[in-house]
Amino acid sequence: MSNSGALSFVTNVGGRIQKRAVKSTVEQYEKYHDRHGGDEETRKANANDMINKYYDLATSFFEYGWGESFHFANRYKGETLRESIKRHQHFIALQLGLKRGMKVLDVGCGIGGPLREIARFSLAYVIGLNNNEYQISRAKELNRLAGLSESCKLVKGDFMDMPFLDNTFDAAFAIEATCHAADLAACFKEIYRVLKPGHCFAAYGWCLTDHFDPRNEKHRKLKADFELGSGVPDIGTTSHSLEALKLAGFEVVWGRDRALDSPVPWYLPLDTSQFSISNFRSTAIGRWITRSMVSLLEYVGLAPAGSARVHSVLELEADTLAEGGREEIFTPMYFFLARKPLSKS
Repeated sequence: MSNSGALSFVTNVGGRIQKRAVKSTVEQYEKYHDRHGGDEETRKANANDMINKYYDLATSFFEYGWGESFHFANRYKGETLRESIKRHQHFIALQLGLKRGMKVLDVGCGIGGPLREIARFSLAYVIGLNNNEYQISRAKELNRLAGLSESCKLVKGDFMDMPFLDNTFDAAFAIEATCHAADLAACFKEIYRVLKPGHCFAAYGWCLTDHFDPRNEKHRKLKADFELGSGVPDIGTTSHSLEALKLAGFEVVWGRDRALDSPVPWYLPLDTSQFSISNFRSTAIGRWITRSMVSLLEYVGLAPAGSARVHSVLELEADTLAEGGREEIFTPMYFFLARKPLSKS
């Protein structure tokens, strides 16, 4: 159901951006980041514009190379990447106790891979919130093709200012999405507002680990390149996530870096020294084929000008994540379960 065909994915580069504007858009996007003269303050002040540009440019690449769920997973030996991704999603559903009749919010839902799987697994009604028009349109189409349009709904909106009434949802979750927030505590406060009292929010988040050393030049460069490659204003630490939850009013039930429970390194699919048939497009050969194909199709005019430059940004991301994973300074799966307290009488 994904845009897996080569021609299909390259012609969709840019999402809702006019094809003639793809090149200038990627140049504008790059200027938000340290490598191209940008800074954290500018990224945070223009977070919506930066993140929308990023996902307009990157979504078709992600869908082609990774599938419908744009996230990593802790992984056991003998388990495929796709199997681990589904189990990762089921874990959230189980931690939240999702079941038929519950109304659940997916905060920053991408093209809806996790919300569809969680709706199928739990029988809950899942609403995906996303501020990117192209991703919303793809998610709606994929919901239709999966026969899930009745149990999965998409809403366009900003997770810093959600278009929902207070105390609307029985549960909420986010998977590698809230790292895009310019103010994490403010984002969590919005989730707190729309969640019913006594109910829970669970998330996997991108964080810096305790191994990150801000005095280490290599670590600082990896952090900056991560923010460029991932559309993130400023990646925070695991302790920052917990502090933001408490500032928002949540009670933290538990939290742990699930990468510590992963016998297979989470970044292995991006390690070009490895070869995998099931994840061929992320191998060194697969990436070379994609790079060559994108350059050729751009040259003959079938892909918009700037497509190869977008691909180079995403290759930088892949290399940065793999190196940051080996250095153990990043995790994509700091998990927490947090509860909104019951209202005081």
